[in-house]
Amino acid sequence: MAEDAEILFEVRGRAGIVTLNRPKALNALTLGMVRQLHPQLVAWANDAAIDRVVIRAAGEKAFCAGGDIRQLHDWGRAGDSRALDFYREEYRLNAYIKRYPKPYVALIDGIVMGGGVGVSVHGSHRVVGGRTIFAMPETGIGLFPDVGGTWFLPRLPGSLGTYLALTGARLGRAEAAWAGIATLAADSDAFPDILAALCGPGDTHTLLAPFAVPSEAAPVRTLMPVIDRCFSADSVEEVLERLDREQGDHADWARKTIATMRTKSPVSQKIALRQMRLGARSSFEECMRIEFRIVSRILTGHEFFEGVRALIIDKDNQPRWQPDRLEDVSDAEVDAYFAPLDEELDLGRLDVVGTDG
Repeated sequence: MAEDAEILFEVRGRAGIVTLNRPKALNALTLGMVRQLHPQLVAWANDAAIDRVVIRAAGEKAFCAGGDIRQLHDWGRAGDSRALDFYREEYRLNAYIKRYPKPYVALIDGIVMGGGVGVSVHGSHRVVGGRTIFAMPETGIGLFPDVGGTWFLPRLPGSLGTYLALTGARLGRAEAAWAGIATLAADSDAFPDILAALCGPGDTHTLLAPFAVPSEAAPVRTLMPVIDRCFSADSVEEVLERLDREQGDHADWARKTIATMRTKSPVSQKIALRQMRLGARSSFEECMRIEFRIVSRILTGHEFFEGVRALIIDKDNQPRWQPDRLEDVSDAEVDAYFAPLDEELDLGRLDVVGTDG
């Protein structure tokens, strides 16, 4: 086994273990990692000696901070088809994890954002450690909350998902567990013992249960009345107006939230709100197809490339969004991102990827 490989696979006892192995890059997903992970999951699904899959990450800083956006930026700028290939194959992987026929346990600690959420949140068991920082920050780089965010964000309590989508707000362990993003909160120091337990025989839930920490106070829970009040609006402009009207205990939080939202791409924010409303009444498969429609257009536009330039390349944190005002983003412009494609995302035989070689 090449220990310097981007992604590692091993069988230990009854478990197939995946290790995301780019700690210096916060374990960001590459096209190569996606192309290795999907067929390995298929193989383990068909292996009677494997009871469950465990996905973990190297290093302490991050489970996975998302996709390798610098590489995607460079491919997209060059018109390289690998940019869209990445999203197509990543979304198919997300859908396969959602359908996975065996227990799929994500051991999450540190940063988990974007693509890292996609390879964890759809699994049957999501264990979060004390260093967890969960976020869907895509609107800040001219993208949108994808990897199934159209599905899972609207299904979080109240308007929490819309709040996360529009602001990129971060949640810790207690909040992720309270919201249902995680199925178990554990101590970071217990992760080696959790992994060892999962390699043995037995019911996955029963093996995990002893590692649960007592229920903790979730700070975001105290904000839910104001989040529901403001983020249930039907337009981003109305969300901001409601925040601006907030008085009393939450007034300062509302001002800071407005300031945060003003830094995001207006186009991305309007796309994200539309996603949340559509996703709430769509099937998982429909949500993934919607996301592929959006990203297909994003990769031929301006916002993503400008967002990555400002954050990653020039690092000036001064993106020049086009347009730069919400009121200049028309409904027709947003509609265009959601229009059907000539070649829609194929979510058919997800279980045959890579089995021919």
